[in-house]
Amino acid sequence: MAVFILENDEIQIRINSLGAELQSLKDKRTDREYMWCADPKYWGRTSPILFPVVGSYKNGESHWKGEIYKLSQHGFARDMEFMLTNQTPDTLWFCLTDKEDTWDGYPFAFALEIGYRVSGRTVEVLWKVSNPSEETIYFSIGGHPAFNIPRREKDKITCYLQFDKTGSFINRGIRGGYAAVETKEIALDGDLLPVEEELFREDALVIEQDQIHRVALLDENKQPFVIVSFEAPLFGIWMPYRRNAPFVCIEPWYGRCDGENFEGELNEREWGNSLEPGMTFEKAYSITV
Repeated sequence: MAVFILENDEIQIRINSLGAELQSLKDKRTDREYMWCADPKYWGRTSPILFPVVGSYKNGESHWKGEIYKLSQHGFARDMEFMLTNQTPDTLWFCLTDKEDTWDGYPFAFALEIGYRVSGRTVEVLWKVSNPSEETIYFSIGGHPAFNIPRREKDKITCYLQFDKTGSFINRGIRGGYAAVETKEIALDGDLLPVEEELFREDALVIEQDQIHRVALLDENKQPFVIVSFEAPLFGIWMPYRRNAPFVCIEPWYGRCDGENFEGELNEREWGNSLEPGMTFEKAYSITV
């Protein structure tokens, strides 16, 4: 395990080779830290990479070619050591490949590359999944970055979410760890949603169908301090319920947990991705402060 630093005149980021996890994003002028500190009292991670599953398989199991594979929530990448493969003044790249430790839970060969690039006050998070095998592989990938927010005092709103959409959005929601069958419309105040713990009574919000591609965190004066931009077709928003946790997660996803009634195989999972032999899947999202 090693920690790598990447910086420019504006910001500094710190990445741990364990999980290739972004663990710090600081404003160099003010020393303000934007990333959650991974205090296990609330949640012991900062920005894990979710691969090869986002959320959970139904009953913790996937089915493929008559075999059953057991895999824990959000997959194994977040707990494995990545190798640094490339470093420039503004970019870091890390890589993880399949091995005996991964085959019991995921029956495919793969190369997972995670990159970070700094430019001005923006960090770009880069994902590449390559298929070195002679069969199609199936996977999901997602981010889970947690950002510091002020603690809430009684009924006072200390933070808002701002979307590139007005009026309302449709939330799929989570029930018992799986995607609910029904959806629910959540009303916005213009393009704003106050961050309240009751939003997360049933777990994360899950916003599908390319409804939103930019989410900003605003302070109590409705001034933005973090902006997450992405092209992902769905994303999650989460904070621990009834913990008064001083962070909120904005999570771009290419995939999600199984539906509560799902009974299919890996290639039938909703929002899953397939990759033909020799091909590479490349996606990214950005964090601006």
